[in-house]
Amino acid sequence: MLVIFDCDGVLVDSEIIAARVEARLLTEAGYEISPEEMATRFAGLTGERIWDLAEAELGRPVPQAIRGRSEEEIDKALEAGLSPVAGVEEMLDRLDAAICICSNSTSARLEMELRKTGLYDRFRPFIYSARDLGEGKQKPAPDVFLHAAKEFSADPAEVIVVEDSTHGVAGAVAAGMRVIGFTGASHSWPGHADALTEAGAVTVVNRLALVPQTVAALAAWSALA
Repeated sequence: MLVIFDCDGVLVDSEIIAARVEARLLTEAGYEISPEEMATRFAGLTGERIWDLAEAELGRPVPQAIRGRSEEEIDKALEAGLSPVAGVEEMLDRLDAAICICSNSTSARLEMELRKTGLYDRFRPFIYSARDLGEGKQKPAPDVFLHAAKEFSADPAEVIVVEDSTHGVAGAVAAGMRVIGFTGASHSWPGHADALTEAGAVTVVNRLALVPQTVAALAAWSALA
């Protein structure tokens, strides 16, 4: 059994930090949005994609002097205030499966986040950034999930993915994998669980402590099918 984790908003509580920075910069650029709206609309997308969508809605380019600050300011905020999602170490200790990470974040940011939260050695070298696969391979495309399955010689139908974003859920479903939606990080919003279910998650949990038993139940169900 292979269990794939998204990183941001599942293992590390980073989505709300990034949302605050991007909401501030987008508002400065004339695209007024709150951190809560950022999480609802854009969680799981790359920063470039978020800015491209904002520019399309504004009908004009955002000044590069503002847009260009985004990644650097997010990195600084993460380095200053990032913490692991509650219960992650205990959950990993109890999980009886091979594990890896599939993320839209860059490899450099993933390493920084995982080292800061003490999780890097739990996953390395099985930390996959969709950015490394080439243009157009980021979630909601399924490529990074299929890449991980190939690396582990795993049948996608036997892989379970833990995701907090609808874009991530959609990518995993497109890869032929089952998804546990997760709503236990600080960026979660009313209707989050329903959105993940509508995107294709087979179940949703709000605490990482529930992941091992949910994985075991899905594995047992698969064996009986």
